[in-house]
Amino acid sequence: MLSDGCKEMIILGIDPGIATVGYGVISAVNGKFYPIDYGTITTKAGVLLEKRLLEIYEGVTELIKRHSPDAVAIEELFFNKNVKTAIDVAQGRGAILTAIAKSGIDLFEYTPLQVKSSVVGYGRAEKQQVMYMIKVLLNLKSAPKPDDTADALAIAICHANFSMHTTAKKE
Repeated sequence: MLSDGCKEMIILGIDPGIATVGYGVISAVNGKFYPIDYGTITTKAGVLLEKRLLEIYEGVTELIKRHSPDAVAIEELFFNKNVKTAIDVAQGRGAILTAIAKSGIDLFEYTPLQVKSSVVGYGRAEKQQVMYMIKVLLNLKSAPKPDDTADALAIAICHANFSMHTTAKKE
């Protein structure tokens, strides 16, 4: 609770991957969003898969310890063609989900369509439209790079928007 009585929610958004895991931590207060931290957890190709998964697990665990989020939001997997990539990302997602489960923090999952609808207002929005809205909504000088980071921030904002509407309906 902030000094003026407004409730602040700290949200960790995660865009799962194996080589690059995007993360974004935001503060949501009364429909406004403030960036706290964002970036990527990266693992190197050629390193044993189990070592890469451990790096992801430890990276997410560290983010949770550092920021003590009220909730974690993650994007559901969606793949069109590349089965190998899908399997690798799914394994990275498993390491992420394990870290979240161990922390005891509530986990929320959103589809790419939900994220785009929530941030841009259109579920089929292009990547550039999402990046532009992230820049505007978080009052950033430039859109976060790489795309995985912008996606993670979008996922966090999506959860903030869904939480506001869910809370409003319950009251």
